[in-house]
Amino acid sequence: MNNQLILTKIRLHNHMAIFKNTMEVFQLLKKTNCKKCNKQTCLAFAAEVFQGRARLSDCPYIDAQIIQKYNNQKNTTKVQPDHAYQNRINALKTKILKIDLAGKACQLGGKYNNNKLTLKILGKDFSVDSKGNISTDIHVNSWIVPVVYSYIINSPGVALSNQWISFRELKDAIDWYNFFQHQCIKTLKQIADTHTNFFRNIIELFNGRQVKNHYKADISLIIHPLPKLPILFCYNKPEEDLESDLNLFFDSTTDINFDAKDVYTIIAGLTKMFEKLSITHG
Repeated sequence: MNNQLILTKIRLHNHMAIFKNTMEVFQLLKKTNCKKCNKQTCLAFAAEVFQGRARLSDCPYIDAQIIQKYNNQKNTTKVQPDHAYQNRINALKTKILKIDLAGKACQLGGKYNNNKLTLKILGKDFSVDSKGNISTDIHVNSWIVPVVYSYIINSPGVALSNQWISFRELKDAIDWYNFFQHQCIKTLKQIADTHTNFFRNIIELFNGRQVKNHYKADISLIIHPLPKLPILFCYNKPEEDLESDLNLFFDSTTDINFDAKDVYTIIAGLTKMFEKLSITHG
């Protein structure tokens, strides 16, 4: 009987599910923002659970079977992001080995020289060789690396349409829309409200250029995190009884050239960079 119990525990451990990202936690929640978990929103709670700073059982609405499935282990996922990240990088680098970088150069809006494909990322050269090794003159943030690999491997390099759409209109963006609104738009708007001139300066720092014949706004600037990914920032200051307003727009070909998750990853990464700059220099 004891041996049977041990075997059962081993099976349960081997089949324990592990969250891959915050979205997987968020999808389990009722999304009531009831604050019974002592967090301001369900989204904030999901992030805490994924990062190992809260237990799934802290939510009173989670079914016991769901909690058992994920074993309710606080801090279990804390080291998981780095492990999952490295696995993804290794898998993508393996695919890079099969890519004709020279042929991709023109298609992706880059150039090929010295056995390297070089792309402009936020106005700076970012090179990848046939083994997936990266060389660049700028600091490499971890969030941009898998996006660049994915762009090289998967993007068909469709020409831009110069027609703008919202994030919500992108294919498969609905799964990331709440994160986009809460973690990106909300934070960017706070930065723009608090440091309006500096907000413009930050965008210009990343090679932002003025928009012509598009949306009228106090700030209308386009940046290119990647050659086929222009992002239009539109911000209007508060006026009398009107609140300030901030929106991001994307070329209508964005969901052809990029996965919605990668677009969200880029915006989230930029948001963190903007936030850090505003704190240290704003």
